[in-house]
Amino acid sequence: MQQTEQTAIVLRYANYRDNDRMLTLLSPTRGRMEVLARGCRRPKSPLLSVSDLFALADFEVYEKSGRLTLTAAHPIETFYPLRSDYDRLTCGVYLLGCCEAVIQPGEPAQQLFMLLLHTLSRLTFSPQEWKPLLAGFLLNFAAIEGFKPRLNHCVSCGKRLTEDEPVSFDLQEGGLACKACRRPGSVPLAAEQAKWMRHALTSPASGWVNTPEQYAPFTLLKDYVQQNVGRPIKGSEMLPKE
Repeated sequence: MQQTEQTAIVLRYANYRDNDRMLTLLSPTRGRMEVLARGCRRPKSPLLSVSDLFALADFEVYEKSGRLTLTAAHPIETFYPLRSDYDRLTCGVYLLGCCEAVIQPGEPAQQLFMLLLHTLSRLTFSPQEWKPLLAGFLLNFAAIEGFKPRLNHCVSCGKRLTEDEPVSFDLQEGGLACKACRRPGSVPLAAEQAKWMRHALTSPASGWVNTPEQYAPFTLLKDYVQQNVGRPIKGSEMLPKE
């Protein structure tokens, strides 16, 4: 039996019995946590606000025989304004779905936690267009999860690519290809898009958040992440129509 406190974000919940919920949390130190929140759905429950999607809190959990029960929580942020904008809400659900698809119990996820927290904050509290914001998230998500695309050399012939030459993105090979090596099915990219992708992977998040929409290849990166995750990502079907 052990009582611990974990800072975490609620990625998912499932209603259980009359007033309970099973929460899926992303913790930077423990990765995926499945926690039972007893009585959280009662109207006056102190756990109500921290048992919803997006809730960031310090969760006090009681662990017994490998099972976690929520005993108390100290709210930090609920990202509540997302609920007033349907398009941004669906984008937020998609971000949670990406993280849920890859996190594992007991595996620290500090980088992923910080990336999600930063992107949710921008999505909620800034007027930035959602496509560049999600594109930057997906690109850095791929790097964190071990399938960072190759952007400086042709994935086929190995030639170093210049910033101004025409390129395409080869989804199967996971990176850019020069004009001579372009295969059927690869996605052509403007030079500005390839340049933006390189910059987004080598600069702090502040370097890619305020990007003109045409520079960020969101659809391409969504397809690339989906292919490499290898399972359906919750919320992808609800994203705003492009």
